[in-house]
Amino acid sequence: MAELASIDGLLETTAHARLAAIVDSSFDAIISKDLNSIITSWNAAAQRMFGYTAEEAVGRSVLILVPDHLRDEEADIISRVRNGELVASYETIRRRKDGGLIAVSLTISPIRNASGEIIGASKIARDITATKESERRIRLLLREVNHRVKNQFAVILSMVRETSKRSTDPHEFEALIRSRIMALSRSHDLLVNSEWAGASLFDLAQEQLKPFGHEEQVSLSGPLLTLQPNAVQNLGMAFHELGTNSSKYGALASDAGRLEITWQIVDGVSGKREIHLVWDETMPVRAGEPEDEGTRKGFGTVVLQRVTPQSLNGSAVLKRSPGHLNWSLTAPLDSIVVPQLGADIPDQPSFSP
Repeated sequence: MAELASIDGLLETTAHARLAAIVDSSFDAIISKDLNSIITSWNAAAQRMFGYTAEEAVGRSVLILVPDHLRDEEADIISRVRNGELVASYETIRRRKDGGLIAVSLTISPIRNASGEIIGASKIARDITATKESERRIRLLLREVNHRVKNQFAVILSMVRETSKRSTDPHEFEALIRSRIMALSRSHDLLVNSEWAGASLFDLAQEQLKPFGHEEQVSLSGPLLTLQPNAVQNLGMAFHELGTNSSKYGALASDAGRLEITWQIVDGVSGKREIHLVWDETMPVRAGEPEDEGTRKGFGTVVLQRVTPQSLNGSAVLKRSPGHLNWSLTAPLDSIVVPQLGADIPDQPSFSP
């Protein structure tokens, strides 16, 4: 019998040692407390999470971890544990030794003695700060997407209205609306790829000019800029309208034309920095060519002379002469460029897409 008791004692000791090892190596904080909320055990993860060593924590009230406005929460938990009630896992806030707050998920279980009486509670705390931050960013992104989608709907409705005023052919109307919506989609894709943080002006110009080909006739030159979402959408529309016109009547309508898109940062009259962007194209002068064209009348004109400059708090001028078309835009830099990237703007060499 003595031998059996010795074996049972050894097994119990081994089980306790294994349990202690599991608790000590856990990535989650595991804390035990009595029914007076006094801490009775404290593992290594609890020290990493809350900043207190076991010597500092054991023997003190668990309220050292509870923010003042959540003190009633601890009293309710102890009351429910004392009464033998089950406590579902829940998310809350706890306070670190340095005073910082941390989001945690808590699991509470009763501790019983050999007679089955409840003598305390064990608490497993998991740091969910990263999860909460991810959820916050997702909510913020969804609100931003919702806002942008509503803006897109408004732009599309404006496109339909303005295009219908100037188109009598249903097939032409359908083709124009389709191409303009696709242009919006290309700008949208750039924003989605950056999680709505913005897009490079180089990338935007290249993306909007791709459908028209003639890449060897196009040059882009200017400093490296990351545009705000609003600027991406509105400049994207302008580039599309200019590109469409150029592919029909201008530099991209033949192999002999030349398109240059340049931008620079200048000091404005008010002393604030401005962006000066120029779309400049030259093309052969063809005898008998009609003067009327898409950028001079219709939705394209509305975009270039009113919608884009007004949306960027700037101004624009569209000029046409035989063999030449020039659109220039001037706007405050802070209306176009992502703020944190607008302080020191390096020069970017010109290149052809």
